[in-house]
Amino acid sequence: MAKVELKQPVVQAIADDIKGATSVVLVDYRGLTVAQDTEMRKQLREAGVIYKVCKNTMMKRAFEGTEFAALDEHLEGPSAIAISKDDATAPARILCKFAKDAKALELKAGVVEGTVYDVAALTELAQIPSREVLLSRLLGSMQSPIANLARVLNQIAEKGGADACEAEAPAAEEAPAEEAAATEE
Repeated sequence: MAKVELKQPVVQAIADDIKGATSVVLVDYRGLTVAQDTEMRKQLREAGVIYKVCKNTMMKRAFEGTEFAALDEHLEGPSAIAISKDDATAPARILCKFAKDAKALELKAGVVEGTVYDVAALTELAQIPSREVLLSRLLGSMQSPIANLARVLNQIAEKGGADACEAEAPAAEEAPAEEAAATEE
């Protein structure tokens, strides 16, 4: 069996993984301990990120004709790939956070939603919270005015509520009528 035939399934597996991916991040994993690598893989897996160590030539062939072909220039030395199909910032966020503690882990580059990012841009991108956090913040900011209104209405009700409001309303209605009568005279 020819070497090309043996490598084709590996290339196809990488191509299948990146198909429909929202982001791909390349890292240099040299120098990580087994414990660090295991912990990093666990965090990536929990976030739904696919992490593989692959040969550069295999990744280049898998990237051909895709938006990830721009990563070819960064495929030097040992490379691992982190792929996310759901949360576009998850690989960058997890790998950048992990690289702070594990100095041996080096980010190379990444493609997020069709845009190529270098290490500095990936670090900035990693600051963006996850989709779930952003949605909960949005929901919280939408609920805040409603909650404040509910508190105000509750305080009015506790002070005498409807009776106090009704007593003020007729007095307010009578005052303009008295002013109108005074101006007619």
